[in-house]
Amino acid sequence: MDLLIVHLFIFVLAAFVGFEVISKVPPTLHTPLMSGANAISGITLVGALLVASHTGCVITCHLGFIAIIFATINVVGGFMVTDRMLEMFKKKGDE
Repeated sequence: MDLLIVHLFIFVLAAFVGFEVISKVPPTLHTPLMSGANAISGITLVGALLVASHTGCVITCHLGFIAIIFATINVVGGFMVTDRMLEMFKKKGDE
């Protein structure tokens, strides 16, 4: 029970610190920040693939597969948003 409280405290503290850090980012840095987040999601995807492939337990394999699906959606969606944001910086005549 004590370990659960410690983990919950760390989660809430990380969420608060993350919100404070992200809220201070100027709009011009949002695109590079999104690209960095996509790279981290790619690392999550590789980790989920490794966990799903090296397990002997059916439940762990299913959870790894679900993690692969969510990480893939996050990576693809993040790159789509980044591409759309970069399109806003192009001039009308540039193609």
